[in-house]
Amino acid sequence: MARIAGVNVPDNKRVPKSLRYIHGIGEKFAHDICKAVGIDVTRRMNELSEDELNQIRAEIDTDKYKIEGDLRREVSMNIKRLMDMACYRGLRHRKHLPVRGQNTRTNARTRKGPAKPIAGKKPVGK
Repeated sequence: MARIAGVNVPDNKRVPKSLRYIHGIGEKFAHDICKAVGIDVTRRMNELSEDELNQIRAEIDTDKYKIEGDLRREVSMNIKRLMDMACYRGLRHRKHLPVRGQNTRTNARTRKGPAKPIAGKKPVGK
């Protein structure tokens, strides 16, 4: 497995698909990196030479791309800023509720966590 930006990327996949395993690199950035380095997008990671891997690493290390730790830190700081401002979105983050207007009466279990039983509530359907 090749190691790029502290992430093990799979060898048996095509180069753009493998680069997407790095947090902050999506489809467009992966293709842009391949184009900048001059690698054909149909080649696989295990077909690349060490020199080509070093070129990819150098391209990713430029200031054009914000990846991994820096990106995660920026996102968490943005969320923290919203919470400190106590704006509506910040309050939703603080209460662990959906932020972007989704329904919460029946859904949002991913964000709210497992359903908690309520004392005295009758079971539905019986």
